[in-house]
Amino acid sequence: MMPVDVDAIRDILLNLKQELEELSEISEEARATVTLDQQSVGRLSRMDALQGQAMAQASERQRRADIQRILAALQRLDEDEYGYCVECGDEIAEKRLEVDPAAAFCINCAR
Repeated sequence: MMPVDVDAIRDILLNLKQELEELSEISEEARATVTLDQQSVGRLSRMDALQGQAMAQASERQRRADIQRILAALQRLDEDEYGYCVECGDEIAEKRLEVDPAAAFCINCAR
């Protein structure tokens, strides 16, 4: 495997994590419970609000999963296991890690 710039990868992963956490904070209001106020919100508007809430909650679940992947990648970095597939132990292609620095699987095991 080519030499890994641990500090650069750590910075990339930590920046990605920070961005996801900031997006999570920004979208907190959109995930909040939709209140029923028939005077100010018609039925269709409420349905739109519920749909928007569901989409925001799904996005939040994905962000949380991505943060967990980043934390796992940081742990692999600390344990000198970064860049190796957690399934088969083979090297993960450099291009794959450039696209997804938190990738845990080689292309064959990711299928």
